[in-house]
Amino acid sequence: MSVVPLIFTSSWASGINAYAVVLLLGLFGRFDGVSSVPPGLERTDVLVAAALLCLCEVVADKIPYVDSAWDAVHTVIRPVAGAVVAALLAGHAHDSLASLAAAAMGGTTALVSHLVKSGIRMGVNTSPEPFSNILVSLFEEFSVAGLVTLALFHPVPAAIIAGVLLLVGILIVGFTFSRIRRFWRRRRERRSQRALPLQDAGVRRGG
Repeated sequence: MSVVPLIFTSSWASGINAYAVVLLLGLFGRFDGVSSVPPGLERTDVLVAAALLCLCEVVADKIPYVDSAWDAVHTVIRPVAGAVVAALLAGHAHDSLASLAAAAMGGTTALVSHLVKSGIRMGVNTSPEPFSNILVSLFEEFSVAGLVTLALFHPVPAAIIAGVLLLVGILIVGFTFSRIRRFWRRRRERRSQRALPLQDAGVRRGG
């Protein structure tokens, strides 16, 4: 069977939480003997690093505005992780899909998934209460864990679900884009209003 569905699902998941993807793949490969997992992901140092970083992400992802800052930092990290995991999966499977093509597909899919996640989080952060942020974070975590697990045993259904979630996410970002723009415009206006008294005070002292 082609490794493409597994690559697509893992790349989609990498755009949301790359550390969880590496951790789950490594754990299944090491302790459950899943043959589709490359040995490089099963190494102890890789698993420990992925577990620690995944824990940091789980915490940061539930704090309003901290999650958006975390996403901004990972704009490069997640697509690169998606590309590397995709290349490793293709190389390990000796699939007809070249590692370079797999990396390109994995990186692109992870980037789109990351941008969708970041856009949705920016929209959620416009809400005054913190609970929607936590609920969205939990949904993302369960989706990543569930689909990566499903992809290792039933890759085609997992890829179909991941594709549907990606499409729905793009539509949600499109619907909330105007709300996000209004939010950032209000933030700039509030900053400008706070800066005016300071500027006036400086002018008076200068006079």
